[in-house]
Amino acid sequence: MKCFYSSSVSEDLGCRRGEFSRKHYGSVELLISSDADGAIQRAGRFRVENGSSNEVNYTPGTWHRTDVHLENPEYYTRWYFKYFLGKVHQNYIGTDAEKNPFFLSVVLSDQNNQRVPQYHSILWRKTGTQKICLPYSPTKTLSVKSILSAMSLEKFEKSPREIFHPEIQKDLLVLEEQEGSVNFKFGVLYAKDGQLTDDEMFSNETGSESFQRFLHLLGDTITLKGWTGYRGGLDTKNDTTGTCSIYTVYQGHEIMFHVSTMLPYSRENKQQVERKRHIGNDIVTIVFQEGEESSPAFKPSMIRSHFTHIFALVRYNKQNDSYRLKIFSEESVPLFGPPLPSPPVFTNHQEFRDFVLVKLINGEKATLETPTFSQKRQRTLDMLIRSLYQDLMPDLHKNMLNRRSFSDVLPESPKSTRKKEEARQAEFVRLGQALKLKTTVKGDTPATLATTSFSKKEPWESQSFCSNFPHEVVCADSWGQSLLVSTDAGILLIDDGQPSVQVFDKTLQIKQMHVLEALDLLIARTDKGKDSRLLVFRLSAVQKDIETKQMIRSKYDCRENKLERTKGCHLYAINTHHGSELRIVVAIRNKLLLITKKYNPCNSLTSSSLLSLPESPVDEFQYIREICLSDPPVVMTLVDGPTGDSDNMICVAYRHQFDLVNESTGESYRLHHVEANKVNFVAAIDVYEDGEAGLLLCYNYVCQYRKVYPFNGGSPLVQSSAYDFHFSWNQVPYAVVCAFPYILAFTTDSIEIRLVVNGNLVHTAVVPELQLVASRSDIYFKATAAVTGSSHSSSKEMSSSSPQTPTAYEIPECPLSSEGEVPGKNLYKIPLSNLVGRSIERPLKSPLTPKVITTPTSSGVTSLPVTHSLSLSRMEIKEIASRTRKELLGLLDEPIPKTEGAQKQKKAPRRQSDPKQGAVRSTSSDRIISASFESFSESRHLSTSSDPDTVANREESSPSSYPFHLTSLYDEDIIDLK
Repeated sequence: MKCFYSSSVSEDLGCRRGEFSRKHYGSVELLISSDADGAIQRAGRFRVENGSSNEVNYTPGTWHRTDVHLENPEYYTRWYFKYFLGKVHQNYIGTDAEKNPFFLSVVLSDQNNQRVPQYHSILWRKTGTQKICLPYSPTKTLSVKSILSAMSLEKFEKSPREIFHPEIQKDLLVLEEQEGSVNFKFGVLYAKDGQLTDDEMFSNETGSESFQRFLHLLGDTITLKGWTGYRGGLDTKNDTTGTCSIYTVYQGHEIMFHVSTMLPYSRENKQQVERKRHIGNDIVTIVFQEGEESSPAFKPSMIRSHFTHIFALVRYNKQNDSYRLKIFSEESVPLFGPPLPSPPVFTNHQEFRDFVLVKLINGEKATLETPTFSQKRQRTLDMLIRSLYQDLMPDLHKNMLNRRSFSDVLPESPKSTRKKEEARQAEFVRLGQALKLKTTVKGDTPATLATTSFSKKEPWESQSFCSNFPHEVVCADSWGQSLLVSTDAGILLIDDGQPSVQVFDKTLQIKQMHVLEALDLLIARTDKGKDSRLLVFRLSAVQKDIETKQMIRSKYDCRENKLERTKGCHLYAINTHHGSELRIVVAIRNKLLLITKKYNPCNSLTSSSLLSLPESPVDEFQYIREICLSDPPVVMTLVDGPTGDSDNMICVAYRHQFDLVNESTGESYRLHHVEANKVNFVAAIDVYEDGEAGLLLCYNYVCQYRKVYPFNGGSPLVQSSAYDFHFSWNQVPYAVVCAFPYILAFTTDSIEIRLVVNGNLVHTAVVPELQLVASRSDIYFKATAAVTGSSHSSSKEMSSSSPQTPTAYEIPECPLSSEGEVPGKNLYKIPLSNLVGRSIERPLKSPLTPKVITTPTSSGVTSLPVTHSLSLSRMEIKEIASRTRKELLGLLDEPIPKTEGAQKQKKAPRRQSDPKQGAVRSTSSDRIISASFESFSESRHLSTSSDPDTVANREESSPSSYPFHLTSLYDEDIIDLK
């Protein structure tokens, strides 16, 4: 696989991508509760999330971000239901070297009908499931052994055998359901002002008017008797658990609320055991507390429950009609998002509802990873796998199992047994589709099959930058708003909507480059065997050549730009922060050369500093020392020390290990050893958690975070820590980009987006023929232009002008410099400001034209001073963010008017749209009919719904009429290439 960017693809993370910090997710505190006499009742350690406490001059409701996402959504994680069930696939059984049984499922699928065939593989073991994607090659047959090897399972006690019996699908579906329920039950406890014990709170017969409004915001009031939807443990036959409850559906998840005032009340029983029986056994409980902020606040230690791990404290303020939120999580619960805003006050009730539901769903999923629940789940999974193994092994010599070990994964059956195999596959598919429909009707699907919601702009939404780019891209870097690209036709400067300009001809082959506008430097590595060199240019001189159109430089015009001693280099890296000095480490086989910049008067160049610079940029650099390694490095990243004085480090990857090398002494320290036969190093990304250095080590399917502790006598303390964590990608990436709070993995046909703090998946975008182009500032990538909408949508619902499909007039053409070129792929851009979630717009001057982009302003908001430097310091970013925030105070909390679409949906008799939900709520019959329709539609057995109301609502929800979009849950989403 070709590597398009050899060095770390996020080398400026700490400077311009937000600091990696867990403080946004609260801090652990010891909480003690006492009775009215002051006697201590209970105590516990909880992580308390209350927003930032140091921001007092903040207007409520000014927090607007787009990072409220469900983590590890079942649509992306329940692979067997989504990709395997009801489709032809293969299942295998075997035992590992420790005699533990395992199952392997493999399917050849086409991602969203994008002509991207690939293998989805699931390994079922007692420790959990492992899922990976493997590329499909028509010329190379994939074997079971190679799949298991990719999953780090290479030694067996009994070789894998194929299972032919179709009933295995039911058993594997049960194994997948052990990952957790797709539906949720949350407790809602009403507490009056001054109540300090759970007996007092559970004894409230009714709630206040504000509490009733809060319940109406959460969901609908439903009658339990005869209820056919998800019941959450409540009685739907005899009214023994009350007559009514609160229920809602959010992004495909059915949620039943156990409301304390709706559960049976007993005057004789002061402890209200019937109420505690339900709410006390909920993992997550909402506590709605009356009273002023100064009144005694709720503490989790007031509730006697060993099962509830998360409490959400809600207070309502009548003066400004706002809700305040506070989250308590038991100490063992892993971090989960979204982090609370600062302050945690919401004046927009719809935003508050979305935030609370997402926070609670993510919280319950995170709780299932605590030892209390994970050990129980592991025991259950182990028992199920062993029981299934024992049931299947007696049939080893029958037709149920294939005797061939390591049989090939065949997309088609052998010709010799074609008829028999086709009959078996037909029965296999029939049973799988029946199971799928049954699961859907029960309401246990990973998510609803078709959801309708308001269009929401995601942080990773891309923008068209250049269409029909015909050249092969080698590497690139952003220059202002333009892109400097090294191609097979030379070095081109591309601007949005402008003709491309050739800067260097094709005799100069650049394989790696950095554009440092603040230092007026262009650093590039030419790669041609032993003649490879490191070149440095002045950007101002290059820009002058472009403006005057004097000449197009060739390889022979760059002889004076070669850095000494760099002949034969195959890799280089620079430090991410240029505040003190620019450092370059050049790798020449197994030798590292440390080179620094002599002149560092300031971060950005002024007229006086320009006069003091030497005429040649080469004279600005000086050779410091040489460091010898045992092997040539594959990946190299510079890590800044806390003082910058003899404590800077170099992270290098070679053989099967990551090492840290001291820049001053050359001493090497083992950071991480990779336990795998084959290692594909991807990146080592330096991050700075609250100012302390850490590294994200990416290799194969794994991304591992290791914290580098403060240096002790010049040596880093490299040891395992509670702060370390790791997660696995679904597909091996060739590049990884970090933009806090996100980390993005780029594969040949997808972008996998996760959260840095916990590695949880938030989105997977299918992008055929994907190539990452540049990522030091905004993220640029190259992809094919043929991108269509979700495959479940008809041609009428998803026309060529839909948001998912860029049309010719939406994409700016990239004019070609010569005639007769064959149109190629398109270039797209993901703005960095959208990913990091800051209110910073940095107007940048393009080298091609002197146009100036100003910050968008609204009435009452003055324009901000701008800078034309990409390399802003941390202090500059904070200053700009602070000014922007102050300018926006009070301007973003206006109520959102109801749309015409929402009003029309209210008139529908069976499916009603509620503006506080942001999505269409379906009745039980509609949900089942819609589920059956979508399931059979995917199987091509049914094409239309028999319910006229469902059809009418689908027509009303058409993208051409309302700002809604339909999302299929059996097909991968496509990144929105607008």
